[in-house]
Amino acid sequence: MEKRPEDSLGGTAEDDTGDMILLDTNVIIDAHYGAGNYRVRARELISSAVIDTGAAINCITLGELYAGPRGGEEIEEDMRRAGIAVLDLPVAAAAICGRAYRRYQLARRSSGGGSAPSVPLPDFFIGAHAQLMGWKLATRDVERYRIYFPAVELIAPTAVS
Repeated sequence: MEKRPEDSLGGTAEDDTGDMILLDTNVIIDAHYGAGNYRVRARELISSAVIDTGAAINCITLGELYAGPRGGEEIEEDMRRAGIAVLDLPVAAAAICGRAYRRYQLARRSSGGGSAPSVPLPDFFIGAHAQLMGWKLATRDVERYRIYFPAVELIAPTAVS
């Protein structure tokens, strides 16, 4: 069977119970493609996280990055070079994700916002992963995470100075 670059990715998140900052996809995108303050703040946040506590993305973020304009090998090399760990998503995060997403669906319907997509949003898996592991989460999407993952400490790149 042919070996693919992604075959070597992914560390088991359950093995890393220390401090960590999980990076949402938008923080990685801002660091690479953002303009002005978004780019500067995202880069500062990532650099600080790598030095102080450790920084990681999970397989959901990696998948979103693969779907973007760059190829997988470049993304993987960028993460390694930046000192960002790439972790598997623990199975236990699925239940947390599903419960939070269900609350989101109900809130959308009751607010008149219509039906939510039937497939859980990647952000809900990312939030569930951070909650399960007790990690901080760096994201620009603070409002949704604050509502559906209130136990997760959020770090907004705009708050970094």
